[in-house]
Amino acid sequence: METNVQVHNKEFELLLEEDTIAKRIRLMAIQLNVDYENRNPLFIAVLNGSFLFMADLMKEINLPCETEFIKVASYHGTNSTGSVKDALGMPSNIKGRDIVIVEDIIDTGLTMQYILSEIAKQEPASVSVCTLLFKPDALKVEIPELNYVGFEIPNEFVVGYGLDYDGLGRNLNHIYRAV
Repeated sequence: METNVQVHNKEFELLLEEDTIAKRIRLMAIQLNVDYENRNPLFIAVLNGSFLFMADLMKEINLPCETEFIKVASYHGTNSTGSVKDALGMPSNIKGRDIVIVEDIIDTGLTMQYILSEIAKQEPASVSVCTLLFKPDALKVEIPELNYVGFEIPNEFVVGYGLDYDGLGRNLNHIYRAV
């Protein structure tokens, strides 16, 4: 297995192996299956980064559920822009529903804060956030709905397993951090 990869002009070193990611996703799914037993949650994945995480998570969910996808953007290169562009594809039929937002990474929390405020306008029964990666040191706003966290990582730029660097690297099986 390669421990370092090059994406664009930047070098990255291995942070999380594919098997470690898969095991953690299984554990998160077990908890979701227990927490949402006898309910029909709507899982809303935030594109583009969460598509692999959402697919692998859904394979482990064994309860009646639905899925939707939304797209928001706040990154340029390796830095958050600090502003969130409109969410595309926000479901409009979520009043009284149990919502689980599936995200690849939460760092500043600004994107998630925006999504949560948009969803709250529709009066769901409950809202939880499920993220694969969380950078507590980068957080600028509190996210009380953050109930499911795969891995807490340092405030470093990461790529792979759906996360990109200027559009590239999403297809890497492992997660790497910038060297």
